[in-house]
Parts: sequence; C-alpha cells; structure tokens
Amino acid sequence: MGIAADIAIIVVAALVGGLIAQRLRQPLILGYIVAGIIVGPNTGLISVSDAHDIELLAEIGVGLLLFALGIEFSFKELAPVRKIALIGTPIQMALTIAVGWGVGALFGWSWYISLWFGAMIALSSTMVVLKTLMSQGRMGTLSSRVMIGMLIVQDLAIVPMMIILPELSNLEAGLPAVGWAILRAALFVIVMIYGGTRIIPKLMAYIARWNSRELFLLCVTAIGLGVGYGTYLFGLSFAFGAFVAGMVLSESDHSYQALSDIIPLRDLFALIFFVSVGMLLEIDYLIANWQMVLIIVLIVAVAKAAIFGGISLAFGYRNVMPLALGIGMFQVGEFSFVLARTGIQSNSIEPELYSLILSVAFITMIVTPIAASAVGPLYALRKKYFKYEPLQSINLPDEGLDNHVVIAGAGRVGQYLAGVLQRLGLNYVAVELDQKRIDQCKERGIPVIYGDASQEVVMEAAGIEKARLILITTPTLEITRTVVNLVHRLRPDLHIVARVESIEEMEKLHEMGVYEVVQPEFEAGMELTRQALLHLKFSAQEIQRFTDGVRQDLYGPLYHAQNAYDMVATMQNAQRLMELEWMKVPESSPMIGESIQELDVRSRTGASVVAVLHAGDLITNPNPDYAFDNGDMVAILGNHEQRAHFADVMRCEAAQLEPVLDLA
Repeated sequence: MGIAADIAIIVVAALVGGLIAQRLRQPLILGYIVAGIIVGPNTGLISVSDAHDIELLAEIGVGLLLFALGIEFSFKELAPVRKIALIGTPIQMALTIAVGWGVGALFGWSWYISLWFGAMIALSSTMVVLKTLMSQGRMGTLSSRVMIGMLIVQDLAIVPMMIILPELSNLEAGLPAVGWAILRAALFVIVMIYGGTRIIPKLMAYIARWNSRELFLLCVTAIGLGVGYGTYLFGLSFAFGAFVAGMVLSESDHSYQALSDIIPLRDLFALIFFVSVGMLLEIDYLIANWQMVLIIVLIVAVAKAAIFGGISLAFGYRNVMPLALGIGMFQVGEFSFVLARTGIQSNSIEPELYSLILSVAFITMIVTPIAASAVGPLYALRKKYFKYEPLQSINLPDEGLDNHVVIAGAGRVGQYLAGVLQRLGLNYVAVELDQKRIDQCKERGIPVIYGDASQEVVMEAAGIEKARLILITTPTLEITRTVVNLVHRLRPDLHIVARVESIEEMEKLHEMGVYEVVQPEFEAGMELTRQALLHLKFSAQEIQRFTDGVRQDLYGPLYHAQNAYDMVATMQNAQRLMELEWMKVPESSPMIGESIQELDVRSRTGASVVAVLHAGDLITNPNPDYAFDNGDMVAILGNHEQRAHFADVMRCEAAQLEPVLDLA
C-alpha cells in the first residue's frame, strides 16, 4: 500500500500514544513523539516503509502550524504584558542562546553548532505550558498572561531564525545571503500587506457567499499552503510564507471561521510532524550518551529558570511571579523541532545534535507539569523563611480592612460597584492588575490593591479572612473559576457574587457553589423589554408577570436545590409592584394649599405620600398636616392603578399632574 499504509500505521500509533499521554496527564505531543520512536526505523518493530515521504508530509504540518499561528496572532493579547513580552522575551532568548554557546564550549562544539543549539533551547513549549496551566486551573492568572505573551513572541521569533541561521554556516558568503534573505522577506511582506490584504479578504467573502463549507475549507487551505509554496519559489521558507498568509487572513471578517475549519487539518498534519520527529530519534545515541543528555538537561533547566525569574524581577513582577515563570517555562519547546528540522534539511547541523535536542526537549517537557505543581509549596516555603515583597496598595483605610466587600476587578463594573458601596458607607477594597485602572481608582479615591485576585498573597492582602462578601466582575470564566477555587480554599463560608456571559457558565459556577450569578446581557435585555412594554401601555402587573416568568425559566433551575428562588422571586415581584413614582405639582393643581389629611390621600387613592421635595429640601414621611405648594415634587408609593388614581383624583385634568421621574 506504500504511503497509505505508512499513514495508517502513524495515525493508529499516534492514537495509542495520545491516549496514554492523556491518561498520564501529559501533553498529547509527547505521546505522538513516543509513537514515532516506536514506529521509526530504529526499534525493529512495526515501522513505516518510507520515512522520507512522511517527512515531506510533515512539512505541511509545519506550514499549517505557522499558518494557524498567524491567524491567531493578536497584539491585543500582548497589550496587558507588552513590556515584558516585547522587550523581556528577546532578552531572555539572547541570554539563553549565550547559555547554549557556553554548553557548546564545554563539550568542544564549534561556534556555529553552539549557536544552533542555543537558538533551539531558547524556545519554550506553548503546548506544554498551556496544557499545564489548564490542568492546574491557572489560566487567566497574571502569571499565565505573562507566559502566554512571552510564548507568542518566542513563536514569532522562529520565523526570522529559520531564515537567518542556515545562512551563517559561511560568514563571508553567509552575511550577504542573510542580507539578501532579509530583503526578500521584507519585500514579500510588503507585497502581502498591500496586495494580499486587498485580495484575500475579498476572495474569502466571495467564497463564503456560496455557503459551501467544502469550498471555504479548500480556499483557506489553498491560501495557507499556496502562499507558502510561493515564498519557497521566491527563495524563502515555506513556513514563513504560511505564517504571513495567516497574519493577512487574520484581518479578514472570516478569520474566526477560517481558523475553526483549519484546526482539525492542522492537528492531523501536526500529528504526522511530531511522529516524524520521534522517528528520527536515535535510541542508540540516547543510551550511549545518557550522562551528557542529563547534564545538559540540568544546565538548560536551571539556566532557563534563572533567566525567566530574573526577567520577571527586572520588569517589576514580584511575589510568586519569578517562581511561576521560571518553573513553568524552563522546557525546550515544539518549535525547536521545527528549527532543528530546518537545520537538518539545510545540512547546517548533524543528526547527532538533532537527537540531542530531541532528547533534551522530550525530558524537559515530561518534567514540566511535575515541576509546575511545586510552585505553590515552594512559594509558601519562601514566605515562611524569607521576607517577601509587600503589594502596592492605594487609599486603604488607616484602621485596616474588616467586615468589608472585596471587588475582584476594578474595570467599569468594578468601579461602579465601588461608587455604590462608597455612597452607602460600606467598607470595601478592589483588586486590580491593570495599571491604567489602578490610576483611575487612585484618582477616584477607591481603595485598591495592585495584584492578581487569583493569587493567595493578593487575597490575603485584601483581607479575605475578614471580608463579608466578594464580588467577581471579570467576564472571563477561567479567571472567575480560578478566583472561586482560591476563595473556597481560603474562606469556604464566604459568599461569592460573580458575573458570567452565558447560561452554561451560570450552571458551571453554581455547581462550584457560587452564591449568586449575574448575567449582564440578560439583565440589560430584560430592562429594555420592560421599557418597551411600558411604552406600549402594558400594565405593571402584565409586565411583571412576563418578566418574572422569563426569570423563573432562567434562574429557577439553578436555585432549585436551595428551594429559595420562588420565595425570592415572590418578594421581588411584590417590591416591583409597589413602585415609587415622583410627580410634580403644577400651578393649576387643586391640591395647592391643601394638606395630606384634608385631601385624605390614602383612603381615596390607596397610594401613600412617602416624601416631598420642597424648595430643594427633602421631607421624608411628611406629617398629615403638610400643605402642598406649587412646584412640589411628591413621591407616591403604590401599584400602577393606585398611582394613576392619585393623579386623576388630585387634579382637575388628567394631564396636569404629570409623572416626571420613574425610579422603578
């Protein structure tokens, strides 16, 4: 069967390897690499008949990996951590390359081989880091944002390294070649920016109008691989062209659908790529050189952990951040395999170095989840025996925090809540890690702590042990879940009110024991509906019955286990029916000069006068002998019919006593 049989062997072996990796809570790529080792030509077991053909297919996997990376790339993701990502990451890579150079000197390698080795170990694993963060519930934390930002920049760096490194084998001829390659790359990017951004989005829109998913997928694949092949003919890397095509496509209105459609195809060919990586591993080399491999693994792990930790400190990230970055990103990543394959194909490196970097990457990837789980205990140990940095806090009360509300997130919603709590005279503190929002809180006098609400040290600084309530305002479910898990661990009895974006998220948070969940879009929609029905002259009772029914359908199942929703809904219904309405007394009103007792308001209308605004003074619960004056603002409490009866009875014409403000 030839290549068809080889693909069948690879897919089945990858499935088995992936299942084992999933069972062991390891990234799937490790299972794929092990599968490649087993079906490779070096084990003597069932193996593929033509490894070269598989390597050619693997090139498509590399192109699709970078094509999808280009579509997903967004400067918005780098914005919160842009300084450490855009400045710190190049520094980290340069320092790691220097470490690789030192390792090469230690083992007597040439400068060129040492440079390749340093470049390959400078890259961390996006897949392993994301898998570890998700499995440990740390997605959405500040440390995860920094890691993802740095990983994005590292992944982008693979493109220029694939262009430049192969040209450095001969400096005299290589430097002009590098310059010419850079010039060609710049020319290609300019053409794609000014031509591709005009042609590709229009082509995507034209194909999308036919509503053919097959044609749409074919179009997306043709753009990624076709542009990649064009750059190959232009004398540049196939993967570089695919990446640029992805970036151009990301500007299209159809980018999300394109990414959604291309991901299964990308994953399939990426599977073939990682299996082919394992096929090239020399088992005999690993056994013969295991001591050197372990020494290099230790050097790389310790050096990269120290570099990431130092970069974190240099950019002002304190407390647990240096540990989290150092231990979370010390591994050698999957794009190192891409770079190594480029080195093999260009005859820049020997197969022995390829086997070495594969062994080092494989071991560091396996160790990463185990090492990352030690971040919490190590930080607790550090706090116990060493002084740790205080958190930045602004406007905190001198007497400290006690019986207060913690607001996790000081964006627009968080600042609004802070303003309400401030007017009510309640103690509160906000937690925020965006410096722009911190400055806004400082200007408004809001007590705020700079930090990540999902970190224990930050919650301790916010006085979680003495808090009476925590409000989580972030719309991101992963961040909310991380904060909820932390609060449950520190204060299991503390009530949590959280914001969500969908019904599914509401259910998930209620399953986690969140006291109350609010969906802003639903509440806004209900208020718009209520205002529309009022405008259409529906009675208050009809509107309330409708909205209560909708709320019951949404919230009822979530509160069913507590048997509390029906009672709460009934109380809220009664409260809404007794609406408060302000009315202005006009000049011609017959009630001017008459007292509340003389008018016999309560018995004649059923409504109650609960307040009067007279000449700028607010009179609450006015005495029965209070006489109304021209221009008084009268607060009437009652249902819709009672308030309407008050307006009809107490004036000569129905239009004279007009409602001017409805606070319901």
